[in-house]
Amino acid sequence: QVQLVESGGGLVQAGGSRRLSCAASGRTVSSYAMGWFRQAPGKEREFVATINWSGGATYYADAVKGRFTISRDNAKNTVYLQMNSLKPEDTAVYYCAARPGPVTIATRGWDYWGQGTQVTVSS
Repeated sequence: QVQLVESGGGLVQAGGSRRLSCAASGRTVSSYAMGWFRQAPGKEREFVATINWSGGATYYADAVKGRFTISRDNAKNTVYLQMNSLKPEDTAVYYCAARPGPVTIATRGWDYWGQGTQVTVSS
């Protein structure tokens, strides 16, 4: 079993930056694809970014491309989401997910999920 714990959420002004972290425990996730997703009030959970096991391949939702960067430190069993130029529409609960095997941008097919961290962007 893999446990994922997100941190780094909070209140930030529009145009600001925030870095989210997702720490994995229970087993190493160095061979796992990792992803970030978000869910705004009244909306479905949506894909944000994903990274393959080595960090050599990353994919982003169009809404965050050029502003967000996903990265990982396999030695620390941790994945990050650097969020820059934040907008009010980025307000959501952000979730970390893990799956063995290749990356996917689908919200289904992920074996493990964290409990989420709230990011609120004020205008």
